[in-house]
Amino acid sequence: MPYNENLIQTASMLLIITSIAAVEASNLRRAAIAYALQALLICALILLFAAGNPNLYMWFVVALITKAILTPWFILRYINKTGEQEVKPILGFGASVIVASVLLYTFYRLTHENVELLAPTPLAYEGVFRTNLAIALTVFVLGIYAILSRRDAIKTVIGLCLLENAIHLSLVSLAPTLKETALIGIATEVVVTVYMLLYIIAGIKEKVGTTDTFELKELHW
Repeated sequence: MPYNENLIQTASMLLIITSIAAVEASNLRRAAIAYALQALLICALILLFAAGNPNLYMWFVVALITKAILTPWFILRYINKTGEQEVKPILGFGASVIVASVLLYTFYRLTHENVELLAPTPLAYEGVFRTNLAIALTVFVLGIYAILSRRDAIKTVIGLCLLENAIHLSLVSLAPTLKETALIGIATEVVVTVYMLLYIIAGIKEKVGTTDTFELKELHW
């Protein structure tokens, strides 16, 4: 197999660290930087898998531009408009870290030990792919946790970006040799959606004075 499995597993494991940092950082600028680092890791993983599928080089270039450059730049730009400090979340830092750690451990272990139920393919049984799928589900769950537990609209956008990265990690791990993998990956980039959401959030901040999603729910138009 042409893949550098040690590098792939190392980069994949770092996705979990950057996910925790993006979710738990109360400073939105730091959370955005954590996401940017994760985006670079996803690009690196796509590049590593391209050793066995040259079509992935095209996806790597697109992902580098959209994930690692444009999306972080959009987020940081709108943070300058809405403020760096996150709206106080539902759970305090300590409790949130505990919940995130429990989710991380539970879903990683469940997926790693029962990968055949989620992806009944021969490739999924191999070590590096089994690990990647477990990490992909873990990052996906952490993204959902960010969306559900955070009150700051910018942080929910970052949670959405984590979901995208998780989906793309599972895609490149389940079908690294298919030509269609690169096309699907490019087609599911969410940079335009992220920009539109941030544009709306900035407009709401200007009109209403908050990015607190709980307060926005109580508004009557």
